Amino acid sequence: MSKLRYLTGYPAELVARVERLLDSGELGPWLSQRYPDRNEIQTDKALYDYVTDLKQRYLKNAPQPARVQYDNQLDLIGGTLGTNTFASRVQGGKLKRKNEIRIATLFRETPPEFLNMIVVHELAHLKEKDHNKAFYQMCCHMQPDYHQLEFDLRVWLTLRAAG
Repeated sequence: MSKLRYLTGYPAELVARVERLLDSGELGPWLSQRYPDRNEIQTDKALYDYVTDLKQRYLKNAPQPARVQYDNQLDLIGGTLGTNTFASRVQGGKLKRKNEIRIATLFRETPPEFLNMIVVHELAHLKEKDHNKAFYQMCCHMQPDYHQLEFDLRVWLTLRAAG
């Protein structure tokens, strides 16, 4: 079951179906047919522009991220695909707060739908810090098929981990 570590918590019949597709060699072609395109956002600047555009479209009143970048040091085994950090600093007599969004470098290789899903996830953290009902409602507001994309990303990660 360790080869399916990204699918823990999903119903057993769904996990078994993915395992059958993986064992028969049909999972890769299925994912390629479902998501044929490759992500074109390869630089940190392009990623920043992409995130800013989505933020302006859906979260106009949320604070602007000070930095957005790909990060090759995120722990994929622990499940960290993106982070949203907040740093508070005192400048003069004012307290300045800035946040950074870091996306795992592997998203340069994924279909654009998966990059969109993880960006939506991190942008939702600008409003909701916890993974609660309001957080997932915000994700679904920005990306209506958020939950399906999250599952498909986990399937893609499972295929990638299997080699």
